[in-house]
Amino acid sequence: MPLKLFLCAALLSGAALFHSGPVLPYKHDNGLTPRRRLPENMGPGAAILDYNGDGLMDIAFPTALFRNDGNLKFTDVTAESGINAKVFGIGVTVADFDNDGRPDLLVTTWGTPLLYRNLGNGKFQATSIAEPGLWTVAVFFDADNDGWQDLFLGHFASYDPATEPDCSYNGDHHYCHPMSYPPHASRLFHNNHGRFEDISQASGIAGHAGKVFGAVASDLDGDGLLDLFVANDSVPNFLFHNRGKLRFDEVALDSGVAYSADGNPRSGMGVDAADYDGDGREDLFVANFNRERFSIYKNLGGLNFHDEAGPTGIGQATQMYSGWGLKFFDRDHDGDEDLIVVNGHPDDRIETLSRTLTHKEPILYFENRQGRFIATPIGADYPARGLAMGDLNNDGQLDMVVAGNGETPLIFLGTPTPGNHWLGIDHRGLRAGALVRWSVSGKVRQKRINSGGSYLSAHDPRVVLGLGGASQAEWVEIAIPNQPVQRIANLKADRYHALVR
Repeated sequence: MPLKLFLCAALLSGAALFHSGPVLPYKHDNGLTPRRRLPENMGPGAAILDYNGDGLMDIAFPTALFRNDGNLKFTDVTAESGINAKVFGIGVTVADFDNDGRPDLLVTTWGTPLLYRNLGNGKFQATSIAEPGLWTVAVFFDADNDGWQDLFLGHFASYDPATEPDCSYNGDHHYCHPMSYPPHASRLFHNNHGRFEDISQASGIAGHAGKVFGAVASDLDGDGLLDLFVANDSVPNFLFHNRGKLRFDEVALDSGVAYSADGNPRSGMGVDAADYDGDGREDLFVANFNRERFSIYKNLGGLNFHDEAGPTGIGQATQMYSGWGLKFFDRDHDGDEDLIVVNGHPDDRIETLSRTLTHKEPILYFENRQGRFIATPIGADYPARGLAMGDLNNDGQLDMVVAGNGETPLIFLGTPTPGNHWLGIDHRGLRAGALVRWSVSGKVRQKRINSGGSYLSAHDPRVVLGLGGASQAEWVEIAIPNQPVQRIANLKADRYHALVR
């Protein structure tokens, strides 16, 4: 049976996993022109955050902000908040860059990236942080363990609309393949107590030109320093190994994550890191273009990885899709990492060129069954880009906000798995690098907190731990770099615990 027919046959079971949520009065403006210029098909991203500190998760897009008023009711507060709705926004991410306890925003653009400082009164103050360009990804992470969030700012190809290549066919313009554009260097900024210093050259980041669509910061070798994996489109991926003192070595080729198994660069887009097989090491996932298969890189230790797309079932299920936003998460609260990936072909005119590819594609949920993933589609086909996961109604089930290119976003609400329980941790110190361990019925699991991931998006900062059939965790342990380990005993299930040091 063809793959797409198999997935459609499973649609009814997908309806039991998530159900449709509220519709936001917002539609992404991608500036669509008959010329089909490169930036038009990139965005948007999405973010889930509690910007006003009321315990309810709000939703942001690059040019819009919606306040969560409870009971899944959202109010558009873009104008009053100071978010600029007129920029050509691409991505949005979240971090408390000035350590004042309030989440700030960074919007990447075709233009000048904007850093929005949260003033605490429902308003944001914008400042530019780099020169104009085709900025895509922003990842905040503490590169030197000094307690302040540094910033990786990813750039796509060098782009000038005046020299846009002609990629027309039968009189219709199509989006050009990224190979038509030269790569461009990205940037790294050191956070000096809320002020950013450009260390791109000194750190080694600027020495590697790419076409960045995804990035995730994680401690991939267990040395206590956050490394940075970067997915590039049509050029090799990067793996920046943190050597300390704000110096990075690019080791993707030696680590086995630069190319496909046959030695070709792929079209890397969304990424994530998680320990999907429970061996204590962070693995990597990359969504690629159709006919390339998505990559799931098993961490073998010593910064060595092997693509397990075949044995895990990921390769077969993703062969014909183009993946964007994604996240590892424990949907069924059984303690292991499941996966969600949103898809959509970048060319909205692809049906005029192909009988097998479509612009709108299914959202795929992958259940982790002891390291093998079983795919189920969610909802109708859609031209997805960004994905933000979070608990919008505080019921312990992670919901998803899917941002579509030129579309109204979709919200899907997670449904519970009968008999399984969860435990939520809300802790200000749960930044990238923190390690959460928990014991349930004598079995110890762990989850490392990472930063970035997905595609141009940011997730709910809280962490939800799966307890299976247990009604409590015997203990939860939180290890944060350069701080004493915190252990809390007998935490009750099916609620969030606001933990403070």
